Amino acid sequence: MKRFFKIYMTFSSQYIKRLVHYRLDFAIGVLSFVFVQFSGILLITLVFQQIPDLNGYTFEQMVFFYGFFQLPRGLDHLITDNIWLIPNKIRKGDLDRHLLRPIDPLFQIIAERFQHEALGELIVGGLLIAITFPSLGITPTLPMIGLIVVLILIGSLIYTSLKLLTASISFWTMNSMQVMVTVYNISDFAKYPITIFPTLIQTMITYVVPFAFVSFFPASVLLNQANGLSILFQSTLACMITASCALWVWNKGLRGYESSGH
Repeated sequence: MKRFFKIYMTFSSQYIKRLVHYRLDFAIGVLSFVFVQFSGILLITLVFQQIPDLNGYTFEQMVFFYGFFQLPRGLDHLITDNIWLIPNKIRKGDLDRHLLRPIDPLFQIIAERFQHEALGELIVGGLLIAITFPSLGITPTLPMIGLIVVLILIGSLIYTSLKLLTASISFWTMNSMQVMVTVYNISDFAKYPITIFPTLIQTMITYVVPFAFVSFFPASVLLNQANGLSILFQSTLACMITASCALWVWNKGLRGYESSGH
């Protein structure tokens, strides 16, 4: 782990050096993500100007769910966004150079760069949670904060696992980008309480692509609408299943991989 951490920091420092030369691009990237996230809040505001609540959820609760959703997704976006390039690397044969190095190829792909624009998601998520805390009567305690941090990390791993799983399909199809985008777009349902959607959608984002464990269930713990230990167990189980499937598909595809030149 120490060796991998050192290598990752080396990759990151090199990427930061490149960002320093393009400071305006860095600022524009972060601000653009901030703007996109706040546009979602604008939509919620417009909806609640017409109705007092949505299936029992108040405006403050909806904003809280929206803000909480940004944290695990932003963390995944920040650290593992390079997984999106896997289909392109497979199609063009660029994966070959990763296989020639004495380092795990998946680690190399992830460590090549981090997505600085994700800071916008994390900033917005943190601000929205901080703003809505008082109105929701939430009094955070140290054990609660620890539990939520763990649940956020688990949610981020679920995001990463689903991204890797869909990206790895490219070993057989040469391009699974459409599948990745489709699954990614499904996660938009998790921005809001899943109970406002039809049963079919609730089932899909809980048991098929478990985005409900990314935000809805962890956020429900903070609102005292769910048992923390129960959600921790369920989230961990969902993460283990999703991660195991993703790594199995990735490793199976990697073993059968042939360069595009063969």
